[in-house]
Amino acid sequence: MLALRIRSLRGAHWLAFFAATLAGWALMFWMAVPADLRVLESTYGAAFVEMLCGGDLGASGFGPAFAMWALMSAAMMAPTALPALATYDDLSNVAATGFWRLVGGYIAAWLGFSALAALAQVGLYRAGLIGGLGQSLSVPLTMALLIGAGLYQFSALKAACLSRCRAPLTFFIQHWAEGPFRNGLRLGLDCVGCCWALMLLGFVGGTMNLAFMGLAMVLMTLEKLPDIGRYLTKPLGAALICAGLAIPLF
Repeated sequence: MLALRIRSLRGAHWLAFFAATLAGWALMFWMAVPADLRVLESTYGAAFVEMLCGGDLGASGFGPAFAMWALMSAAMMAPTALPALATYDDLSNVAATGFWRLVGGYIAAWLGFSALAALAQVGLYRAGLIGGLGQSLSVPLTMALLIGAGLYQFSALKAACLSRCRAPLTFFIQHWAEGPFRNGLRLGLDCVGCCWALMLLGFVGGTMNLAFMGLAMVLMTLEKLPDIGRYLTKPLGAALICAGLAIPLF
């Protein structure tokens, strides 16, 4: 039913939404560091890559890191909100401006997360815990990220946020009077509550690792679908905890 509903989306605002999402992924693909430079960094160190590339996100400071996280969050999380956005479109008889205010509120929540993630990236880089490409250089940090994300999958906060993300009709009925922007902001905060720990796993493999971003987007999208997500959340948590505990072996 959901697949049929998404395929039936019509209107200029939906075409613009999908075009913007594809443009975001295309820009990330263009920005992604090629694999050969990752090999060069592991061989010669971050300073060598910095010399070739004119700098990296961690060393460049908060601004570039925030721009990268904002783009990554928007491109990854917009598709996960499709069920909620489609539900709003069904309920709303207002102009497309209401849809964009909803999207604006949703993105605003993720911009707040992006600011915190960018601060974390700059701080971890300066502490020598991550490399210039955003990947963990510390076994304890990698273990903490994996095990922490795994444990969060079993938390009451994760369950509460997921329950609201999985029932967008109930969500909008409860908060409709607040208007589209505040609805979008609430929806975005619930989405951040669901996904922040999984997003921070970008520090494990590199924050511009497109394979990680694609896999994470698929997992977070499936997790928000009631019929699939209830079978995914806890097994995923167990897998992450096991992966974190196994890191010292490798």
